[in-house]
Amino acid sequence: MNEEVRVRFAPSPTGPLHIGGVRTALYNYLFARKNNGKFILRIEDTDQSRFIESAEEYINESLEWMGITPDEGPKLGGPYGPYRQSERKDVYQQYAQKLLEEGNAYYAFDTPEELDAMRERLKAAKVDSLQYNAITRMQMNNSLTLTEEEVKQRIAAGDPYVIRLKIPRKEEVRLNDLVRGWVMVHSSAIDDKVLMKSDGMPTYHLANVVDDHLMKITHVIRGEEWLPSAPLHVLLYKFLGWSDSMPKFAHLPLLLKPDGNGKLSKRDGDRLGFPVFPISGEFPGRDGSLEHFSGFKEAGYLPEALLNFIALLGWNPGDENEIFHLQQLISAFSLDRIVKSGAKFDIEKAKWFNQQYIKDKPGAELIQYLQNATSTTYSDEKLIQICDALKYRVEFLQDLESESDFFFTPPSNYEEKVISKKWNETVAMILKQFAIPLSKQIDINAEEVKEILNNILTENGVKIGVVMQSLRVVLTGKGSGMDLMEIIEILGPKECVKRIETALEQIPSNKE
Repeated sequence: MNEEVRVRFAPSPTGPLHIGGVRTALYNYLFARKNNGKFILRIEDTDQSRFIESAEEYINESLEWMGITPDEGPKLGGPYGPYRQSERKDVYQQYAQKLLEEGNAYYAFDTPEELDAMRERLKAAKVDSLQYNAITRMQMNNSLTLTEEEVKQRIAAGDPYVIRLKIPRKEEVRLNDLVRGWVMVHSSAIDDKVLMKSDGMPTYHLANVVDDHLMKITHVIRGEEWLPSAPLHVLLYKFLGWSDSMPKFAHLPLLLKPDGNGKLSKRDGDRLGFPVFPISGEFPGRDGSLEHFSGFKEAGYLPEALLNFIALLGWNPGDENEIFHLQQLISAFSLDRIVKSGAKFDIEKAKWFNQQYIKDKPGAELIQYLQNATSTTYSDEKLIQICDALKYRVEFLQDLESESDFFFTPPSNYEEKVISKKWNETVAMILKQFAIPLSKQIDINAEEVKEILNNILTENGVKIGVVMQSLRVVLTGKGSGMDLMEIIEILGPKECVKRIETALEQIPSNKE
């Protein structure tokens, strides 16, 4: 590509950042990095009625946790700022005025009641589309039906108005989408969208086209829900004289519910018990009360696992490989591998990715997740050993703590199912004998433990299967878990002997 690739992620600060938005940000980021371009964060806060003050910071924190770092944005600045649309009102007004002067836009003074009446008339006439368009606009209160003097008087009197785009009546609008191919829409299917609202703020349609042009955006990579608006944006580029520099469009497939029926929503996550937002937070609900929602971070997902998972929701690498670390994603990513059809959000697959990435983590990077075990006297070396042993058995980071609790606290109860089936006098005798050589050791490794235990079993003619599960329960309280010899190595001989002696005192009385 000859020109510098410049892409943008432009969320609205109206609530938490949905995982679908994170995927859009990721694809933009990957495309920019792949092409040595720039990734811009722009805050589209023109809808002041839905604006939430804390939402922008939530967006920043979410992207930072995910490792999707912008090159320009509200916090970083850049050559084409400001990067909040609410700070660019004068810019939009200038281009709205240009559209008005050249006859491509008009003032509309219609009240909500008049708009409702128009729709009722269309319904009564059994018109399929209830649009404010080339036909209906000529029966409405706007600068196309009022005299120039009347328009000036109404504006001077402070009458509320909006500025609408004047859509041509008979024109075919064409768009070559990088994912969908050629999209053709007749202008009769497009309504005269509002460009400037009565509060003086632009709508998304005007603001995003103006900003993309002024910020030199080369590719607009956004969700499928914006595809119906794309022909309107093509017309705006044309009317503003920017057709030659119009960015290329790529509309991404929807993220679908796990069953594939409809777009994934927060309610689906609540109903099925999984998060749909990157990090937890609180935002005002519809009734004004604070509404708490959970995030993937707090659920125990690694950000790199989540990135890998969502990258494959709509993009196909072209081979059987599934594990892509960030640099590998950057190298492999291309827009022509994005699929058209929606992608089912399979949370079980997300868990699988998380497992793979936890397994791949060095124990030294995981010991922070055992910090809640504050009573431990283990060295960092021992904690690393615990994490290295347990990381193959857990789905989530917090599982490291729950799965390792017996290392820090001796069992107060023993799994009854095992004790009732496996515990007997032979087991008690073997454990008592096993404790004697253990008590003479200061440190011991798994191989030495195995050798001592096997010798005692051989001397007594007892098979290892008779004893193993009971020994595990005595030391951990649980009937299953990580390698038992490694458990004994980590606990150390002294602690193991203490736990065996306690169990020998307690279990017989429990069985009576």
